[in-house]
Amino acid sequence: MMTIELTDNRIEIEMAGSDELSLDMMFDWLERMPVPEGYKVEIVEGAIFMSPQRDNHWDIIAAMYEQLRSRYPRKRMKSDVRLDFPGHLNGFACDLIALRDGAEKDDKGRWRYQDIEFVAEVISKETARNDYGSKLETYAVAEVPVYLIVDPYTGTWHLHTLPKDGKYHRYLTLDFGEPVDLTDTAVGLTLETADFGRE
Repeated sequence: MMTIELTDNRIEIEMAGSDELSLDMMFDWLERMPVPEGYKVEIVEGAIFMSPQRDNHWDIIAAMYEQLRSRYPRKRMKSDVRLDFPGHLNGFACDLIALRDGAEKDDKGRWRYQDIEFVAEVISKETARNDYGSKLETYAVAEVPVYLIVDPYTGTWHLHTLPKDGKYHRYLTLDFGEPVDLTDTAVGLTLETADFGRE
């Protein structure tokens, strides 16, 4: 059984009995489905989420990407690329990730979550609960060293570091305009946020 919920800015699909499905089966099905152009698709805890990409959303991602390029070669940075994470049917299309030096794809040709040094999610109203909830928990379980949430609706950023035993043990939130100091992490630099736009 499949339930499709349509709202102004979101299509959410939940599939009953998804325990019997694999992420590969679900993504194969999605590839045959007419996904609207300009929509990001990911699977969070077995639910399929499609959310529209907005100009400001991309501008913030691009601003972080440009700054991270001083530390990471282009091929070690990914945006909206499927990565499978621990937990129940988690196939995320992270807004921005940076991979460690020496990262390699798995036997299915996908990047491994174990090689992520940095992940950033820019909030969309429709899927904010994932970024602040399920994804936060999943990234901590996966021991992603740095998880940054950028929220253009509140004009704030939220930095989560020191993952251990399924939780982040250091948390900091500040307003846009305040730099994100990552010098004591694997990233080793500071991200400027003054140009991040608000919604």
